[in-house]
Parts: sequence; structure tokens; C-alpha cells
Amino acid sequence: MSVLGTRALGRASLARQFLLARADVPLTDAVAHLGGLQAQEPQEPFVGLWSRLRAFDPGALSDLLVERRVVRTALMRRTVHLVTAEDALAWRSRHDAMLLQRALGAYRRELDGVDLDELAAAGRAKLDAGPCSNAELTRALAERWPTVVPRALGELVVAALVPTAQLPPRGVWRARAGVRNVLLASWLGRPVDPLAPDAADPVGQALVRRYLAAFGPAASADVRAWCGVAGLPAAIRALRPELVTFRDERGRELLDLPDAPRPDADTPAPVRFLPAFDNAVLGYHDRSRIIDDAHRGLSVTGARFVLVDGTVAATWTVRDGTVRVTPLRRLSRTDRTAVAEQGQALASFLSEDGDDRDRVRIDAPAP
Repeated sequence: MSVLGTRALGRASLARQFLLARADVPLTDAVAHLGGLQAQEPQEPFVGLWSRLRAFDPGALSDLLVERRVVRTALMRRTVHLVTAEDALAWRSRHDAMLLQRALGAYRRELDGVDLDELAAAGRAKLDAGPCSNAELTRALAERWPTVVPRALGELVVAALVPTAQLPPRGVWRARAGVRNVLLASWLGRPVDPLAPDAADPVGQALVRRYLAAFGPAASADVRAWCGVAGLPAAIRALRPELVTFRDERGRELLDLPDAPRPDADTPAPVRFLPAFDNAVLGYHDRSRIIDDAHRGLSVTGARFVLVDGTVAATWTVRDGTVRVTPLRRLSRTDRTAVAEQGQALASFLSEDGDDRDRVRIDAPAP
């Protein structure tokens, strides 16, 4: 069985994430290919797609939200993702058990004695009456369960018990709007697909295929780290005849689609700016192909990363229109120039006034 080194795995991931070369594909196709984009921070998907697509128009993504062709909903890992309408409806039922388990993990003590079926029915009834904020939903539920911590009631309904979407203008380009929840089926015009009673797990198979297309080659633990869904071994067993396998340098078995790109390890990788919580980093159990162990903890803090030669080399922030880069290691003069050029392009993208002044600052490397 062939062994793929860390650098080769990184190049494969970059190619599939549209980070090795920006892609020229329709927006909905890009969102679908990536398996959605992490979106609990409403504006972050715009940077993620700007880094991946040629001639990206943020207004077009806003239009897709308003037109209900993409949707913001709790899905993978119980976090808000921007996904296509089709994927939201097809995948939600397969995520239900995970969503409930994780929500109860956070609030089990507060919800002791609460009948979850009754809570789901009460939440659905409130949402049936029309879109509502988290506070409005929580107040309605607290009237029925006055001795329970109100936040636990609302969180469990929205995050697990009732499939919901977040209405625009939440998530629209440059919009500042609070969360207003709506029933997912009502917003998209058809019911969530029921879970198929098939031991071969057809939805699980679809998730694995889509994951490998955007993240592979990868181990089964990486697939689960991306989506959080349990029970995927049955899907993987069913898929094995159509997959190829490799080993990484630690000896882990890696699965892949036979015709997916696996560029040479020495393929040049351009500087790329990633938004907070980008799945190119978070979508693996073993993240060493893109971030070293010393900085792995930053990936769950909301840090925004700069990739240099295919791996995380700096963090970035933006304030008053200026992109500020803080290197995590020493950058060569050539790398600093490339970071400055790409940072300036990002500053121009984020700018509201079209000012093309120098808006990049690169700090000294962190000690």
C-alpha cells in the first residue's frame, strides 16, 4: 500500500479545497463541493469563498441566501454551516442523533425531567406561528417549563430537536442582523428527507464520498471529525469496492476516490487567507497536513489563518480597513512579499470605499 507523506496530503487537500488554484465554478456548485462552509460567524464564508473562487461576487452569495438556494443551519458538529438547500434537506436526518447527543451533553443537567417530545412539539408550535428570535422562542418555552434554565430549552430546540434555518439578512454581505429562526421545511418548501431504513446507510455513503472529494485522502476518523456523525463504518464498508487506499507516515489507513487529484508534494502552493473556523483546518482529526501541533489549539479559538507554502504560517485580523498579519514563524522576504500582496487584495475586497491605499501590516514573528 502506497505511503503518502504529510506534504503530499496537504497538496491534495489544497487542490480539492480550491486553495491550490482558485476555481471557476458556479457558487452553488462550490458550496456543494466543499460540503458547506462553517458559518457561525456570519461574514466568514465570504472570505472563504473569495480565497477559493475566481471573480467571486459577495452579492451573488447574498442573493442565494435570499432566494433560498443556500441556507444557514446547524449541521456538522452542531455548528452553523452554510450549505445548499438540497444538502440541508438530504443530510439533516442523518445528523439528528449527533445533534441531540451534543446538545444534551451541554444541557443534560438543566433538562433533567423535561420530556423531549413535548419540548420539540412546543418549539415547533412556536415556530409554526412564524419566524422568531432565540429570545422570543426561549420566552415562549419558559412559560411551559418555568423552573428550567431558559437558554437550555431554546438551544435544544434550535440546535437539535427541530430542523431550523436562520433567516436573511443574517449572513448577508455586510449586514448586521440577529438570528431569526424559521422551520427549515417551511423556508425551503419541502420536508426534510426521512432517514432511510437501510443498513448500508446511503446518506452516510453520500457524506463519505462528498468528504473525500473535498478533503481526501483521509482516515475514517477524519470523516467523523468533519461531520461529527457516528455509525459511518457501515457506509465505509459499503463503499470500499469503489475506493482506493493509502497509508500515511503514521501507518493510518487513508481512503480516497480513485480519480480525485493528488498533486505532487512539490507543487507550488500560493499564499491564501482563511476565515475563522475554516473547514480546511477543522475538517480533520489529524490536522498536521495543514497546521502543526504547536498551533493546533488556535484552530478552535476563532483565529484566522494565512497559509504559506500550504500550511498555517500566520494569523490575521482586520481593523479600520487594515489587514494585520502576525507570523507564527519566520517568513522569507519572498514569502512576506506574497503575504503582503494577497493581504492587500483581501483588504480591497473587504473595503467599503474602494480605497487602494496600502492596508497591510505584517508584524514581527511571534516569540
